[in-house]
Amino acid sequence: MKKKARGSNLPVNEGFKEKDLYRLQHYMAKAGVASRRASEQIILAGRVSVNGLTVTELGTKVGRKDKVCVDGKEIRLETAMRYVLLNKPAGYVCSLSDEKGRPVASDLLKDAYSERLYNVGRLDMFSCGLIIFTNDGNFAAKLSHPSAELEKEYIVDTSLPLPRSLADDFMEGIRVDGVFYRCKEAEELNARRMRIVLVEGKNREIRRVFESREIGIKALTRIRIGCVGIEGLQFGQFRDLTQKEVQALLKLCTSKDY
Repeated sequence: MKKKARGSNLPVNEGFKEKDLYRLQHYMAKAGVASRRASEQIILAGRVSVNGLTVTELGTKVGRKDKVCVDGKEIRLETAMRYVLLNKPAGYVCSLSDEKGRPVASDLLKDAYSERLYNVGRLDMFSCGLIIFTNDGNFAAKLSHPSAELEKEYIVDTSLPLPRSLADDFMEGIRVDGVFYRCKEAEELNARRMRIVLVEGKNREIRRVFESREIGIKALTRIRIGCVGIEGLQFGQFRDLTQKEVQALLKLCTSKDY
């Protein structure tokens, strides 16, 4: 599964002509830094410079001839779009870097891809399973937008037997510390295993719900994102998404009136 990335049949990053100017966050997304929304936060944090000057204005426009740096490192527009599916092992954080020195999930891809890839959505450090990496900001924005309602399926293994009413309660909605959590589907597979489908996925949603019932989680694994499943990928393995899969994921999102 861990193969060198190939350049054939990859979509080209089009739409940027030599003389054209584009909003800085759009340029950053096309350069594979982060989604447009995440790029805006990076700009506001003062981490971006254009031609040697720090820029914090979201309306700033740049072109191919400008020198754009993020955290002091120059970025350039990618020429090929990458879409990678990783089966993340537990113990890795979903971020481009970690100030605590913990293992970063994107490092698992560095030997195979020269492009700067970032994760679409997150899994917490102790969770494992599917996560998508890309350098296509538009693709990332569409999959991440709340209105996309892209299904994500999980298997949860617990240390204690599950409360008999938990699956039904989670589907009806559970309020924890003032936050309302509701899954699309929940099915008890056995006394200590549950299958859960989320469409919104608030921060640590499953863990917070289980903790509210004093049920410890031994393993939390994401096995599906939209139409893409985990079949054939062991922990730490990855593969390129096919163009058919990329288009199918986008169709699932755009059908939700993104």
